[in-house]
Amino acid sequence: MGNRLTETNLRWRAVVRGVGAYLPHRCMSNAELAATVETSDEWIVQRTGITQRYIAAPDETTSVLATHAARAALSNAGVDANDIDLVIVATSTPDYTFPATATQVQAALGIRHGAAFDLQAVCSGFVFALATAEKFIRSGSHRRVLVIGAETFSRLLDWTDRTTCVLFGDGAGAVVLEGEDGGNAFKDGGIISTHLRSDGRFRDKLFVDGGPGSNGMTGHLRMEGRDVFRHAVGMIEDVVTAAFAESGITADDLDWFVPHQANRRIIDASAVKLGVAPSKVVATVQLHANTSAASIPLALATACGDGRIKKGNLVMLEAMGGGFTWGSALVRW
Repeated sequence: MGNRLTETNLRWRAVVRGVGAYLPHRCMSNAELAATVETSDEWIVQRTGITQRYIAAPDETTSVLATHAARAALSNAGVDANDIDLVIVATSTPDYTFPATATQVQAALGIRHGAAFDLQAVCSGFVFALATAEKFIRSGSHRRVLVIGAETFSRLLDWTDRTTCVLFGDGAGAVVLEGEDGGNAFKDGGIISTHLRSDGRFRDKLFVDGGPGSNGMTGHLRMEGRDVFRHAVGMIEDVVTAAFAESGITADDLDWFVPHQANRRIIDASAVKLGVAPSKVVATVQLHANTSAASIPLALATACGDGRIKKGNLVMLEAMGGGFTWGSALVRW
């Protein structure tokens, strides 16, 4: 007699049913930022590619942004909130120390069943959450999962530090994953592979100097930009080439490359190193800045909304964040 769990694992695949996004009302241009800190539009664009970012108002908490993005994704998927049996929110800026932001989203959507929890892997959070959701679906324990990346990173910034405050913004993006019975993810659609990594030795390169377990304060984001850039390109190559090797494809087989939107220089350098053609790269960093765990789903919503990403496309997602954490997800749309 076969193992029931193994048989279930072989049967179910996690398919993307819908995407959604939400941005705060306030858009801050480089010129506006230059009026308060020693910088300029030219300096920011040259070094990062960023032209603007969105900043959440006091009443636009992470859960508020996440709920708006979730509703947009549910509408895009044609799925009712009550059909969702798991909510995962990737965030480094929760509304509260506890309860989890995901539970606030769950309540706002009127979901009274299933489970909801947060996942923290900083800028890699959405990829980690996607991988986690896929495992729940493949196990057969959950059928429809709402995966959200949402951040109010502006709350963590030192607005006098031009090396960090110009880089980040707020926003949220979401996808609806659904288990589909039978078929093959590579051919028929779904998450084909995920590769996740972390290495805690690099904490001092990118971190927030506060927390309830250390000094009881929120703290500010601190970063050694050159070191982060140097590690990022190599770490991205690591998880993307691992996905290539496992699936038996090359960069030429990809339809779209959707990286974490941290910095245009990192995006371009990673694409060159991986051999991804510039025409296949989805870049939204110029519009949203670095929104941490929200950046990939925001980019996905943009590229799906304008018709670039279509059903059947082969899409590579990748991210690297504080910790360090890094990961990739290969998806047949």
